[in-house]
Amino acid sequence: MFARRSLELKTTSELQTMQRAGVVLSRALDAAVGAAAPGVTTAELDQVFRAVLDEHGATSNFLGYHGFPATICTSVNEEVVHGIPGERVLQSGDVVKIDGGAIVDGWHADSARTVILGSSEAGTADPEDERLSEITREALWVGIAALATASNVGEVGDAIDDFVTRQPGPPLGILEDYVGHGIGSKMHMPPDVFNYRTGHRGPKVQPGMALAIEPMLVRGGIETVTLEDDWTVVTTDGGRASQWEHSVCRHRGGVWVLTAPDGGASELARFGVTPVPPGE
Repeated sequence: MFARRSLELKTTSELQTMQRAGVVLSRALDAAVGAAAPGVTTAELDQVFRAVLDEHGATSNFLGYHGFPATICTSVNEEVVHGIPGERVLQSGDVVKIDGGAIVDGWHADSARTVILGSSEAGTADPEDERLSEITREALWVGIAALATASNVGEVGDAIDDFVTRQPGPPLGILEDYVGHGIGSKMHMPPDVFNYRTGHRGPKVQPGMALAIEPMLVRGGIETVTLEDDWTVVTTDGGRASQWEHSVCRHRGGVWVLTAPDGGASELARFGVTPVPPGE
């Protein structure tokens, strides 16, 4: 089921190129997140993101992918993933998922963040939405920390599932229809990276492996449907969703978060993990 020949194992040089793509992508996401505000359209966020890629000589791996018409996905509130940027005007209290990618010299990076417009302290955001995003973000880092020592890819999903299900308060659903993936010379490659326990160990973690880890949690049921645009995925019960994602590699020296400027050092320290750049 998990044939070794189906997994792309990158050289040090290839991982370093992916790291370059990841740094550009992080900067582009910084700009898009910074531009997200009430009164701004999702199309304007796409323009901001695109400008940063252009500035650094990178290209988008989203634009034109199976006909996708933009450089980022902007999914708002009950939209989980694959929302198409357009004339939608963002409002205070919106939960906005910004998912984007970049290519540098043929090598890919993929990352996503959740932005909540407003705050519960100011009365302009739902505290349960903030909790949703915070738990999803922490689940991402739990999964990345698991990859640092994992023998098999399935341990990432086990760790995320265990973390999410033991959180106090109203239970959150872990989306099952959409999962993480391998990444490298293409944006989507084997293996699938589940965010929940499957009962399977998954393929062996090997040096040169790069994965996009992306937990997606919802405030409600995990059933989804795709809208008539053939892209936008929404929860059937209208529950709001959060998505956080990083591209991460395992190499002979350790683990490195390709889409974090510091390789994930500031976040992984609390797990006792010290990331190491490819080649060191």
